[in-house]
Amino acid sequence: QVQLVESGGGLVQAGGSLRLSCAASGRTFSRYAMGWFRQAPGKEREFVAATRWSGGSTRYAGSVKGRFTISRDNAKNTVYLQMNSLKPEDTAVYYCTARSFWSSTIPLSPGEYDYWGQGTQVTVSS
Repeated sequence: QVQLVESGGGLVQAGGSLRLSCAASGRTFSRYAMGWFRQAPGKEREFVAATRWSGGSTRYAGSVKGRFTISRDNAKNTVYLQMNSLKPEDTAVYYCTARSFWSSTIPLSPGEYDYWGQGTQVTVSS
């Protein structure tokens, strides 16, 4: 069984920063990409950012580009999301995810990912 465990969420004022971490554990699995989605109350789960596990390719949602940075530590099986200049509209539950099979581009749809963490709450106050 593969487990993805997120940490680092919390409450922050607008303009502040948070760093989310996601550690993968359990059985060895092929890992094409890992990333983050978020879901606000009453809204659909939306893509935030993802990175290929090998190579430097990354992809960001337009709403976070320039403010969020995704990175990974292959040795620790961990992916990070550095979130700067946070806005109230960034408030959501953030989910770590992993995709095990190859694709020509990093997918944006949650249905294209195999594994999910339990989520961590990020709340940005105005």
